[in-house]
Amino acid sequence: MTSLIAAAALVGPVAADAVPSVSLVIDEVYGGGGNSGSEYTNDFIELQNRGTAPVTLDGLSLQYTSAAGTATWQVTPLTGSVAPGAYFVVAEGKGVGGTTPVPSQLTGTIAMSATSGTIALVDNTTALGCHDSAACGAATVDLVGYGTAVINENAPAVGLDNSHSAGRLSAADTDSNAEDFIAQEPTPGLPTPVVAPPPPVEPGDTRIHDIQGTSFVSPLDGRVVTGVPGIVTAVRTAGSSRGYFVQDPRPDADPATSEGVFVFASVPTVTVGDAVLFSGKVQDYYADGAPAKARTLSVTEITNSTVFVVSHDNALPAPEVITPTTVPELYAPSLGGGNIEANPITPVRSALDFWESREGMRVEVDDARVVGPTDSYGEQYVTTKPSQKTSYRGGTLLASENATPSGRLEIAPVIANPGVSVGDVYTGAIIGPVDYSQFGGYLVAATQLGAVARGKIAPVVATTPGARQLSIATYNVENLAPTDGQSKFDALAKGIVLNLQAPDIVAVEEVQDNSGATDNAVVAADVTIKKLTDAIVAAGGPQYHSREIDPTNDKDGGQPGGNIRNVFLFDPARVSFVDAGSSTADRTVTGTAVTGSFLRPGLTLSPGRIDPGNTAWTSSRKPLVGEFRFRGLPVFVVANHFNSKGGDGNADGRFQYPTRSSEVQRQQQATLVHQFVQQILRRNPLAQTVVLGDLNDYQFSPALQVLRTGTADGSGRPVLVDLIATLPADQQYTYVYQGISQILDHILVTPGTYLTGSVDYQVIHINSEFANQTSDHDPQVVRLFGSYR
Repeated sequence: MTSLIAAAALVGPVAADAVPSVSLVIDEVYGGGGNSGSEYTNDFIELQNRGTAPVTLDGLSLQYTSAAGTATWQVTPLTGSVAPGAYFVVAEGKGVGGTTPVPSQLTGTIAMSATSGTIALVDNTTALGCHDSAACGAATVDLVGYGTAVINENAPAVGLDNSHSAGRLSAADTDSNAEDFIAQEPTPGLPTPVVAPPPPVEPGDTRIHDIQGTSFVSPLDGRVVTGVPGIVTAVRTAGSSRGYFVQDPRPDADPATSEGVFVFASVPTVTVGDAVLFSGKVQDYYADGAPAKARTLSVTEITNSTVFVVSHDNALPAPEVITPTTVPELYAPSLGGGNIEANPITPVRSALDFWESREGMRVEVDDARVVGPTDSYGEQYVTTKPSQKTSYRGGTLLASENATPSGRLEIAPVIANPGVSVGDVYTGAIIGPVDYSQFGGYLVAATQLGAVARGKIAPVVATTPGARQLSIATYNVENLAPTDGQSKFDALAKGIVLNLQAPDIVAVEEVQDNSGATDNAVVAADVTIKKLTDAIVAAGGPQYHSREIDPTNDKDGGQPGGNIRNVFLFDPARVSFVDAGSSTADRTVTGTAVTGSFLRPGLTLSPGRIDPGNTAWTSSRKPLVGEFRFRGLPVFVVANHFNSKGGDGNADGRFQYPTRSSEVQRQQQATLVHQFVQQILRRNPLAQTVVLGDLNDYQFSPALQVLRTGTADGSGRPVLVDLIATLPADQQYTYVYQGISQILDHILVTPGTYLTGSVDYQVIHINSEFANQTSDHDPQVVRLFGSYR
């Protein structure tokens, strides 16, 4: 490997055959910037001048390649100089998270991996062409591979995550990344913290229950502990948080203090059953950022750890068996928005208290029913309270605000993905230590799962509509783009044709533009829509026609570049669409209005959007309004996709009860839709109007109250009836999120729809309860007797 000569004055870059030196080195590498749980907004690389004279960086570069070593090297040219003993920080790629800018002398654009990759310090600015350690070592000033990087010095440094960087130890460079670097909290511009000394071979005075204490945050947070005894109960060798769980087999008598803890280790050297003495720094880790900003609860863990194995093959501490009455009925205490960490752990008070008092300890749940299907990460949810708020298909319901079912529990196996759906049952025991999800909520890191008894819930099929019935459906198709595989289009088409029974009108939400998430100013979605309608025909359905309005680029929220919008699909053999307004009207910015005479309302623009310039729709989808004719009768349909719950407090987190800041905008949106419907009803109190879509809110929320409130004609009838409320209580859900069956999608109708016959309404469960999902939402359909003539 080449390196730089320490000179008495600033010097230029040294050629590859220069006399070796150890002055300028890569001191720290961090690729988690801007990710979930990161304090810093950018990735960064830190250099240090270990020599006695300044070193110029002009003409040098930092370069990066992925862990496989086959990708093209990315280059950041360097300028400036580094004084003796000083640090030089280069901020690289910026993510969407983090709260603190990296204090840096230079900024590049390289997006580094948070877990594995290779950084090279090169004495020129030409991209490296090497793809193995030997060749790259010879062509670079310094080289650091981390995680699973195949290009490294001798062996790669530790694997990292969003909250850990690789920091160089103060000892001389050994040309072994594994020996020279440790995992640490990122410290741009600062030296690597001193780590705990090797553990003693005899236990120290500290026990795990001393580390955990009787509070949510460890009383020893930030302190170094040595020689802490325990038995290794589980080892995690993959993912961004690798290490092992340790439990003390000799607990104290305090029910509030846990006897288990997680020890962070990028390459664990212990096995289950080892009796160990571990040492390291106690850290309460928040997955979503620095403690001052975090909304999740922390996980007490040991970082910068060392371990001494006393013996092998020891019996594990017996797991605590969780019965239906073990966990309190209350999920979280009401603290007026206060921080639960300011309260002592009270295990009998709430589920949050209970699980915190068992953090890191082995527990057992027997014959657990699945209430949330396996996701792409192999995680799923069960209930420890099988009779609590049960849905008619085996889920667990959210019945009111701040009423998370306390029996719900995440299972994150460190074994094979089981692929379970709602209603399945794990026969036998689920066993593992208690952990906390990076997204919030306690979980069992299962080391043992029972056999799966399939519940055999079937996808719901809608009742076939009669010839004189008008059927209208809503379906959020989850960021549908032309770049999605044909299988997604085929599955959506099957759901529309077979499960929804080919409705006359379908309001479709989250349809992306023709370039998908590529942010290239494209807003048209005709390619996306045609691919869907062609798939519907191929599935045996009608040749739907469509109406939609292209949004202004990047103004309607959703996935950046995707330009999601609402779309009407309709069967022209069953209904006709009333196109109204000038063909040259800019419907993106000009809103539609109610016009017409008494008993004959109409629209100035159809399709049109409701008040699209109103601030209520900032970074959110504007409602799509259309007038249809069914057997000669006018029907007004308003398709919606209200703003998301992003930015709300975490129901599983520190502040209870959590704030719901996003509610304000949805109430504003609901007010505009409510007023628009009232304008229709003022012209015809019996006008058939359907308001439907992904309203991103619950049936008991303020936004839904706004939509339902008031009467149009003084009759006492509400402006809109939310049809989900007409179902039995155990059927009132359209979406399953983190193991909770809840309502986000709605169909509401005006009183006039009831006067022309019965209203038949169904939620068609084909996605959210199943491990194999086409969308994360379930569609729903209403059948109206659309004509009394």
